Amino acid sequence: MTALAAAHAEFLLVELALPGQPVAPVGVLLFEPATDKLLFKLREDLEDLAEPEDAEVLGAIEADFNLKIAEMGGRRFLEYLEDSLSNVLRVSARRGVEARSLPFTLQQLFREHVLGEVAEPAKVIPFVTHLPVYSLRAAAGRFGGDMEVEPEDWVEAPPGLRLSQDLFVVHVVGRSMEPRVPDGSLAVFRARPAGSRQGKHVLVWRRGASESGGEFTVKTYSSRKRVTQDGWEHEGIRLDPENPDFEALDLDAGGDYQVLGELVRVL
Repeated sequence: MTALAAAHAEFLLVELALPGQPVAPVGVLLFEPATDKLLFKLREDLEDLAEPEDAEVLGAIEADFNLKIAEMGGRRFLEYLEDSLSNVLRVSARRGVEARSLPFTLQQLFREHVLGEVAEPAKVIPFVTHLPVYSLRAAAGRFGGDMEVEPEDWVEAPPGLRLSQDLFVVHVVGRSMEPRVPDGSLAVFRARPAGSRQGKHVLVWRRGASESGGEFTVKTYSSRKRVTQDGWEHEGIRLDPENPDFEALDLDAGGDYQVLGELVRVL
């Protein structure tokens, strides 16, 4: 499986229409029809923008959106918003966009349409301003499907992250590492982490059928060891989820696995 092509998505602006003021965008909804995934990003100061009678409602929007998306799914919730929102809070008409990464595209749309920041794309200076994104999809569940891996794109690094050439970014799919790593996240890993891996959140590779790829998962690492004449060796490896709804993975010490990186942060 080679790098995934950009998928068709639709975005809407969440708009605030206060009395006597022009309608202003305050958030973005991004929907991928093929997967029914709906992501959103809102201004953090919503409740400060309105009078007290509306502020309480605006302050609860993010939690309400998350709850209803989980209950209804992306498509039904989006249709619900289009049918029900009016007056102070409303949504715009849908517009199409091609998105290789939903979280990255959402951030770019928010910067452009809400913050008004995007004029020219940021200049890519590898490992100074941007980090490489690879085409693998790491499963936050059991191991994902076998896939070949190749460089896919560059993503702008967040403020405050000290960049180095051992950092890289991958897509994480699945819910077993939530809330630490949400489904659909872009996550930064450090290759070849030094020291003990015990208790660390790691990206693990298992050999697959393809020569240059394999199967990948993200989990919390722990191992059992025994003393031998030559020192010590692993008896077994356990990969634990963060989400209690998922089961741990137990790996044979002699299996064809490799820890590729340690989680640094979620983008």
